[in-house]
Amino acid sequence: MRLGNKAQYLGTKVDLLKKASGVCRWSRDEEGIVEGKNTRETGTEVQVSGIKDGGDRKGQRWRRRRVARKIKCWCGDDVAAEGWLQMDLIAGLTVGLTVVPQSLAYAEVAGLPVQYGLYASFMGCFIYCFLGTSKDITLGPTAIMSLLVSLYTHKDPTYAVLLAFLSGCIQLAMAVLHLGFLLQFISYPVIKGFTLAASLTIGFSQVKNILGLHDIPRQFFLQVYRTFQEIGETRVGDTLLGLICLILLLVLTWMKGRLPRLFRGIPIWLKLCNLIVWVTATARNALVVIVAGLAAYSFEVMGYQPFILTGKTAQGLPCLQLPPFSEETSNGTIPFIQMVQDIGSGLAVVPLMGLVESIAIAKAFASQNNYRIDPNQELLAIGLTNVAGSFVSSYPVTGSFGRTSVNSQTGVCTPAGGLLTGAIVLLSLAYLTPLFYYIPNAALAAVIICAVAPMFDVSIFKTLWKVKKLDLIPLCVTFLLGLWEVHYGVIAGVIVSGILTLYPIARPPTKVSHQKCLLVQPQGGLSFLSIEYIRNMIYEGALEGLLPCSVVLDCSLVNSIDYTVVVEIEDLLQEFHNKGVSIMFSSIQAPVLQVLLSANLKGFRHFPSLEDAEAASQEEWASYNN
Repeated sequence: MRLGNKAQYLGTKVDLLKKASGVCRWSRDEEGIVEGKNTRETGTEVQVSGIKDGGDRKGQRWRRRRVARKIKCWCGDDVAAEGWLQMDLIAGLTVGLTVVPQSLAYAEVAGLPVQYGLYASFMGCFIYCFLGTSKDITLGPTAIMSLLVSLYTHKDPTYAVLLAFLSGCIQLAMAVLHLGFLLQFISYPVIKGFTLAASLTIGFSQVKNILGLHDIPRQFFLQVYRTFQEIGETRVGDTLLGLICLILLLVLTWMKGRLPRLFRGIPIWLKLCNLIVWVTATARNALVVIVAGLAAYSFEVMGYQPFILTGKTAQGLPCLQLPPFSEETSNGTIPFIQMVQDIGSGLAVVPLMGLVESIAIAKAFASQNNYRIDPNQELLAIGLTNVAGSFVSSYPVTGSFGRTSVNSQTGVCTPAGGLLTGAIVLLSLAYLTPLFYYIPNAALAAVIICAVAPMFDVSIFKTLWKVKKLDLIPLCVTFLLGLWEVHYGVIAGVIVSGILTLYPIARPPTKVSHQKCLLVQPQGGLSFLSIEYIRNMIYEGALEGLLPCSVVLDCSLVNSIDYTVVVEIEDLLQEFHNKGVSIMFSSIQAPVLQVLLSANLKGFRHFPSLEDAEAASQEEWASYNN
């Protein structure tokens, strides 16, 4: 009875379906299932209306949850729940007030017109917001990168923009090929030596602007000599303004460091005072430049100008155009190949140092704020920023330690704060470039000196002296040669670090003991770098004494060998066989044993333990003497 009722019920449902005006059919597009369409074909209708909409809503919910999880990872649950947008807006505004005067100053370090500093300051804000994995870091012009640009582009904006494009392409290729491990070949002492040399070079290069001097060479030692030689040509107005700006910046920096970390139990009026001091100190670069510009404008109105000014700059936003692949000069056209040859080693130094600087900063702040970054994704973000920036006349950029520190201390929660920073830079380009005319060079020089001063941290010498004195060698080599030419210092430092790293491999610690046989125990892997050293040790110990003795080579700590080692062992076995002396191997690890057995070495004998090898050696030696 129940089965009959159920069959009748199903039949009724089928009749109702057949009476439908059409039958729904599945269709697919590139994104997946699309809403079903009614047709007149025979079949059973399947109700799928709204599946795509439901899938879209599900995807939106998944994306929202993913963003929420990322914000929690960056900021913690308390900030992730509410208030993160407000914190990002405050941080973006604060960094924006910092980046504008700094970018103008760094363009001077690069030897470019000041507007190129702003051209290089906004693209990274927008791209890194979507591709970066650090909430704190800000991409843009930096003192070190500006110095490198000045070295390789000869103060030519066309070369600077092309260098940005080529550096970005190299960085993108490294990201795609997962070549980030190459950065590990630049050791920390080399980075510190480079930073010390760069900060000293950059800082002293601004002394000429503080003193109002002209025609000072770029090279550091010549710069020092000519500065003292021309000291009598000092301009009083520039010197006074530069010193006043330096004092103001140092005082405001000191005041910011003295502010209390917590405000609990503090009266409201004191909180307000602390807030005013914090805002003033954080925006100190912008305030000093504005005040100096107003002073210069006031003197201009009175018909007297005691300062050297920035001068006229190109107004408005940069044009969106392809990077220059040739340059028109009075002597003709410089082709792309010639421009690349002129840049030379900058194609290796600039992208690598940009990546080292940016990733080191990102890792430092990720560790400080308890989140993780993806180094390969960082390579992608930096590379794309440089490539895209070259279309708006940017020179190479990287992560800025100073602005990243400001960003973190302001309480930024996501990279979205960079959107407001980029907008401030664009507004400055659109409406404020006529005012840049009145900015004194001495004020920008003061901003640069205060920005690079914290980078000159000589405590690293004391630290390495206590921890590992040998690391002082690459540090000093990089620092001293870096004062002559920065890229020479980096290259020499990497070479010295490589030598110090390879030397223990070429001369591995080896225990040698003489009993009834010569026992040789290498303490690491054998390679083409070390096998000649081990072979000479065995030969001298076993064959050059009064009486030759058999040899036991304990390989318990040898975890790898190469083909050169196999060839040398074969020659050693043959030589010992000709001398009538045995050589035995013990405790060989499986991968090493497999290589040796595959080579079919004549006279090769191995034992599972050192005791077995020594016993066999003694028996053979006893029978030989009898």
